[in-house]
Amino acid sequence: MLTSVFVHPAYLRPVFPRPLCPHFRRAPLAALAMIAFASAPLAAGAQTADEANPSATSTDRSDNGSTGSAAGTSASTNPATLSPIVVTADRRAQRLADAIPQTTLFDAQDIADNSARDLPGLLQFAPGAQIVRNGGPGSTSSLFLRGASSTQSLVLIDGVRVDSVSQGNAQLEQIPLDQIDHVEVVNGNVSALYGSGAIGGVVQVFTKDGGNHPPRFHFDVEYGSYHTQRQAAGVDGALDKDGRTTFSVTLARAKTDGFSSIDPALAPVNPNANGYFNESVSASLRHKLNDQWDIGLRYFQSNGNDSFDNPFGLPTDLNNLHSKVQTASAYANGKLTDGWTTRFVVATGNDRSNTSLNGDYLYRYDSDNRQYTWQNDFTFARDQKLQLGYEHLDQTLDSNQYSAPARHVNSVFAGYTGRFGNSQVQANLRRDQYSDFGGANSYYLGYGYDFNEHWKVTASWSDAFRAPSFNDLYYPYSGNPLIQPEHSHSVEAALQYASDALGLLKLTAFQTRYTNLIDYVQTTPGIYVAENVGHAKVQGIEGSWQGHVGKTDVRAAVTFQNPVDEDTHTDLNRRARHFASFAANRNLGSWRAGGEWLVSGERDDGGTALGGYGIVNLSARYNITKAWYVAAQIQNLFDKDYELAYTYNTPRRGAYLTLGWQQQ
Repeated sequence: MLTSVFVHPAYLRPVFPRPLCPHFRRAPLAALAMIAFASAPLAAGAQTADEANPSATSTDRSDNGSTGSAAGTSASTNPATLSPIVVTADRRAQRLADAIPQTTLFDAQDIADNSARDLPGLLQFAPGAQIVRNGGPGSTSSLFLRGASSTQSLVLIDGVRVDSVSQGNAQLEQIPLDQIDHVEVVNGNVSALYGSGAIGGVVQVFTKDGGNHPPRFHFDVEYGSYHTQRQAAGVDGALDKDGRTTFSVTLARAKTDGFSSIDPALAPVNPNANGYFNESVSASLRHKLNDQWDIGLRYFQSNGNDSFDNPFGLPTDLNNLHSKVQTASAYANGKLTDGWTTRFVVATGNDRSNTSLNGDYLYRYDSDNRQYTWQNDFTFARDQKLQLGYEHLDQTLDSNQYSAPARHVNSVFAGYTGRFGNSQVQANLRRDQYSDFGGANSYYLGYGYDFNEHWKVTASWSDAFRAPSFNDLYYPYSGNPLIQPEHSHSVEAALQYASDALGLLKLTAFQTRYTNLIDYVQTTPGIYVAENVGHAKVQGIEGSWQGHVGKTDVRAAVTFQNPVDEDTHTDLNRRARHFASFAANRNLGSWRAGGEWLVSGERDDGGTALGGYGIVNLSARYNITKAWYVAAQIQNLFDKDYELAYTYNTPRRGAYLTLGWQQQ
């Protein structure tokens, strides 16, 4: 199946000290140049964030994890403050600065500012996150979060699992930004909150919600390099005057001719351009029954068609991957007493991929995750909160390659958060009972201490697990029904500074040890069978800054890590030891301009060294009127030729122009 990058332990290389790549040696100069831009005086008449869009700095997210009114995406600045609310780090609402796990928030303004074309492009600006693509838009994308593989990081859309039960990873490339309100990324082991797969961390995507205002329409159209075309339109608002019923609907379509995914000089592939087509929709409906109860529905679907190159086929082959990612959920939130709130959710997440060769379908995989959640939150004293919950998950696979029995998972979880003077505690426990391999326990224990209103230290200890995928268990000849879960144990410590003047800065040191890693071991000539034989360790330091310099929004992240296979003492495949990102955006009257810088050290891909690289992107937006705007982007400004995966091409310099309208 071609919906994920398969990483085999053979694709490793020896560990040895090496100097920083040239892009990192030039990093201080690049950073100083961008900070100089950020600190320059504003042009006459430039607006501050509060003057231009007072609502852009506020979010309205309830304790149950659903979003409220979407943040604005006007050309105004949205300075980071200590008030943004996140829900993923503790399964309930808390200030971003109060989250003990490393947590990154991309709100609606951050997404509008970013040059990313899809979710993988956005995630590479999170600390600890690396993205590897097998070609252009729509091609298979892998997320390495703190060195963990794509199967070891959990992806949720509105709280719903969207991972493939056959392979264990999510199709990130099929989640378009047009449907996203905001994204939260939590780094590190949080299986004690979410169960299997949350080893490297959790990426939670929140689709758009309706605001408490009269219905407003919006649309935008884009054209750019590689004959890229994109259209999006939607409407959201309240259906009644008192705002008890709100809704949102967004439709989007994108098409690009792309480029040849693989260099024909390196593999016998069809040299034609590999295009991509996507259609997506998201919708939400929320009704407030009274002051204590509200109910709602959410829906998301993305259909993609990606032309790809197969290095093991013929130069005349035409390969296509038809993909679908879909979620649907119904929920009810209620307040039973002054100190007891409850939430019921019934949801389904579907991952589908069909591969065709020269018009004939070859492989079909249709995964379903049906989940039922009952979560209860109790406040029994000032700053003392208890959480108790139950989840049931049914996983099924329909494939023309093999059959597999349905998997059923029953889970109970508990969490506690409390404050005692300057001390903060978070403790979570979870038990997951699987119908195939048995049970798994996980825990998280975090502690924070506030030195004063700005400085804080945190520490945490946790373990996590990843359940075997259906491929690991049942794939013909290589599956092993006796395989057991992968396990990990993590420790981390962090120093944090937070202020309204500068924003949120955090420096985190971490170590994760992996045991029982699933590898495919040759048992007879040409036959590889899944076994629990692997061990790995990832140590590192990651720094992040989300704030502002003067009146310019700034986002920065840097990671130094040592991802090692402890059995072979070699680097884990396609992981860089150091990488960083920097972005700055600023208002200049009716203009908003920004720049981005992405840099990575060298990586190894199956014995082939991939060089380090540095990419610069530029963007600008002009408000023609209060309703109309035009925006432009230049990606890969200096036309850098680089590789994320051996033999696979990456986009060269590209330009994109957008025209948009938002009803006032």
